[in-house]
Formats: sequence, C-alpha cells, structure tokens
Amino acid sequence: MGHCFSDLEGGKQAVGGAQQRPTSANDGGHNDAVDFFYRSRGLQPLFTQIELSLSASNLLDRDITSKSDPMAVVYAKKIDGKLEELGRTEVVLNSLNPAWIEKVTVAFQFEIVQPLVFHVYDVDTKYHNIPVKTLKLKDQEFLGEATCVLSEIVTKQTRSLTLNLHIKNGHMGLRNFGALTIHAEETVASRSCVEMIVHCSHLDNKDLFSKSDPFLRISRIVEAGGSVPIFKTEVVKNNLNPIWKPLCLSVQQFGSKDNPLIIECFDFNSNGNHVLIGKLQKSVADLEKFHKERSGANLTLPSSHHGRDKVLKGQLFVDQFCEKQQYSFLDYISSGFELNFMVAIDFTASNGNPRNPDSLHYIDPSGRLNSYQRAILEVGEVIQFYDSDRRFPAWGFGGRTCDGTTSHCFNLNGSAGAFEVEGVEGIMAAYSSALHNVALAGPTLFGQVINKAAQIAGQSISYNKYFVLLIITDGVLTDLQETKDALVRASDLPLSILIVGVGGADFTQMEVLDADDGRRLESSTGRVATRDIVQFVPMREVHSGQISVVQALLEELPGQFLTYMRGRDIKPRPLHVAPTSA
Repeated sequence: MGHCFSDLEGGKQAVGGAQQRPTSANDGGHNDAVDFFYRSRGLQPLFTQIELSLSASNLLDRDITSKSDPMAVVYAKKIDGKLEELGRTEVVLNSLNPAWIEKVTVAFQFEIVQPLVFHVYDVDTKYHNIPVKTLKLKDQEFLGEATCVLSEIVTKQTRSLTLNLHIKNGHMGLRNFGALTIHAEETVASRSCVEMIVHCSHLDNKDLFSKSDPFLRISRIVEAGGSVPIFKTEVVKNNLNPIWKPLCLSVQQFGSKDNPLIIECFDFNSNGNHVLIGKLQKSVADLEKFHKERSGANLTLPSSHHGRDKVLKGQLFVDQFCEKQQYSFLDYISSGFELNFMVAIDFTASNGNPRNPDSLHYIDPSGRLNSYQRAILEVGEVIQFYDSDRRFPAWGFGGRTCDGTTSHCFNLNGSAGAFEVEGVEGIMAAYSSALHNVALAGPTLFGQVINKAAQIAGQSISYNKYFVLLIITDGVLTDLQETKDALVRASDLPLSILIVGVGGADFTQMEVLDADDGRRLESSTGRVATRDIVQFVPMREVHSGQISVVQALLEELPGQFLTYMRGRDIKPRPLHVAPTSA
C-alpha cells in the first residue's frame, strides 16, 4: 500500500513501480523484516507469496455530482471470525469500473484454508489528501463486500476469480452492487529492475481551450489473456511534449524483458473520463532498443477501417534506460550490516509522581510492570534481535539530576561518561536506579536526545551501520518546532527514530512527527526533510490487540533503511568466499 493516496487535484500522482515498494510488499501485507524475526524463532510456516490484483465493474454510484471514488480493502478471516487487514489499494477517482494498480500481497499456505474478505468503499472527497493506510473506514461509504477462499483463486486456470458484491444485510437479489475480479500471481524473487525516463512528442490535443494533460498507464499482458496495470505516471499539465519523472519497474512487475507491455497515453480529466490519446505495445527489450538507437515509436489509435490501427504523429521516446539491482532489507542485514539501537526515556512530571500507584513510573512492590517497563521489555525483545553487540546507549530526559539541574539528555546509568548499558536487562536496571536518583521535572524536550543520537550516527565511520533511536514517552511534547528542526537535520544521516507512546495521553503531536500524511517535515528555516525517519507506535493499541509490537515497530523501519542506502547507492557487502588452494 505504501503512501498511496489520491490528491485533492484528482489522482494526478504516480502509482506503482519498484520505487514505491521499499520492502518486499505492501505495508499491510508481507514484511520481510517481520518474517525474518519470526522465522528465527521457528514460528513461520512454509508459504508462497501471492500478489493480488483487483478490479471492479458496475459499482454503486454514491456521489451526486460525480462518480464514486473507490478503494478496496483485503482481509484474512481468522478462525475466530475476526478480520485481519492485509492491505489496501489506492483510491481511483470518479470511476465505477476501477482497475487498481496497487497490489495486495498475501502468504499462501498450502496446508490451511485461508478465507479472504474484500470490502469496497467510496472514499469521501475530504479525505483524498490522506494516505489510504490512515483512512478510517467508518468514515467512508460502503459499496459492497465479497468473500472467497484463496485456493479458489490460485487453482483457477486463469488465476482469476470474479465475485458478485453484496451489502452486509444480505439482500443480494434486490440490487446489482457490481462485481469484483481478483487475479493472483506468485511473486518473482528477483532484485532486478529497470529505471527509465520517457517522453512523448507531438501528442494530439484533446482539449478545446488548452492543451492536453497527459499521463501514461503501463500494463502487463498475462498468459490467460487480458492485462494487469502495473504503473501510472504523474500527470503533466497542459503539455503536448511531456517528460515524466523517472519510472522504475521490477522484474516482478514486467515478468521478462520480452513480455509485451501495453503503454497507453491518456488526457487526464478530473471527472474520471480520461481520453485515450494513443497507445502502443512494446516490451522492455524494445524500450531498451529505443534508447540505444535514439529512436521513437509512433502511438496508434484503434480504427474501424479495415481493422487496422491509425498511426499517429505523436511518438514515445526513452531518454534514459538502466538496469539496476534493488536489494532487500535482508540482503543488507545478512551481509553484515548492523542496526545499532539507542534508548531515551521520558522523566517529565506529566508521568505522575513515581510514589503514586497511578503514575506511569510507579514501581509495584508485587513485581507488576509499569507502562515504561512493559514497553522496554516488549520493544527490547525486538530491537536486541537486530543489534549484534546488544550494548545500548541509554538516556533519560526531562529529569532533575543529582546536581539539582534539569537535564534533557542525561546518562540513564548515572555515569558521567559511559552511556551504554548491557542488553534489555541493563536498560531495566538503569531505569529502576534512575527513578531513585532523578526527580521528575520538565518540560518535555526531544531536541537534545535527537541531536545526541544524530551526533553518534554522524560520527560513525562505518558505512554498514544504521542507527535507531527509541524514545519512550507519555506524549506531552513541549518543543515541537525544535524537534522538527532536529529531525530535518537528522534526515540526512543513517538514523531512524521510533517513538513509543505509553499511557492514555493525546498523541496528536507524535502523529505529526510521523509524517504519515505524506508531507515531509519542514524546519523553521523552510528546509524540508530528505526522507521520513520517524515512526510512532502507541502501546495502548498493542496492548488492546489491534497490532503486534513486532509488526508495529518494523512496519516502516525497513523502508526507511532502504531509502537511505539506495539514496547513497550503498550496496550489500558481497559474501566472503574462502580462497581455494591450487
């Protein structure tokens, strides 16, 4: 799913492609970092990764002045009847017959029955500027649901299954709610991808009072017939000679360099009735040849005369073409790249007096863990797995130390120099000791601990180290702009920041830092963050069973890690091969 969303201007963003999928699949589906963690404990059964492509026809029109803006959500139905969300498509603007580009990945386990549930929603216009993964489904209009078993799809000769949509009250026969088609393909384990810059020239103008607003849609022809869309470029406004931003297609998407692709050029219309300017059918190998020979290909339009397509003046050119390797998170970790974790704990007065049982810092004589201890233990199990030496720099902030001054970055172990502790047990011991030696104070300032972590990350001379700062807090932040400034500065470094919220406070500020609305943080000087480096996890959602702590913590970290490594063209180290004697 990624950060796919339909912008206010009406679906003019690019969708799909290898660049938008930094982990091995969707946010809501397969995550190789999570799989690696579970498999190491023998908890992951054998499976095959299946990618689901969705399309629909004749959906209900819920909008008055336009058509519905549909999005599909895929769930796995558990034994107890509960639904576990696997992923969401993007929103398609003004369409009753959407062919979604964003895929949903599911692990096909041969030995069990896997019921799937599909829900289709009409997304309200006021939510079009929000990433689909953050949409509250109760705020959207329900268009219908369908159910099947995964094996029903994969055992079909065409690997496609069409289901009638119905509304939950079960009145299937009273009204046509449309149909949903699911196409399944096994994912291809390949790191290869191609990156291209393409442009068109002399396109036909489809607008009366201005020039066309062209975009490209690329689809792969499947063996069983028909095609599956794999990529859509951004819209270039008012231009008959458009140059699009670089597009990156993985082998998983186009199959092989000789597989035919359908490349269609449309004139964008906000009402969803995009007008076909022209199209052509070429393979990746053909596109590579165009680049080498500096030649182009004419677009065509279907013609009723003698069954031949009309050849147009407009042409497609490939300005740049290169084959690249897209390495995965596990490629780096297994080749010796390390994640070094650092921890910072909130000692501000908003947590409550540690002597009072209702304090988030209260140490229960019976041994019952408080909110911070639970967070340290539960999060620590995950983070120490990825840290090779398990020595954690550990700090506190917002507390009054022994010398009577309030510090916003003090060593948790009380040492004047050494700030590292041994393992999760060391964090727990240092935390308990600090509660006896440090008075809760304030205000809550993140800036200094972020700057300290950034200093360590910036001074690292090893290219194979990546740092992760874990901040555990009750959520009442004082220095929001200073924190933003520190995060923007740190966005150039090999650093990610996990913020874990404990207690029942309002975490709105933390969600702003997470930048899940698609807008990167901006500093007080107007500088925009190079990349998103923050992830926020409220522990109350973990404890309520809504998400697992492993999934929550590792949801965005692999993508942030890969964005940094790929942006600097840092590749995994080749595995050492022992020399052989003659």
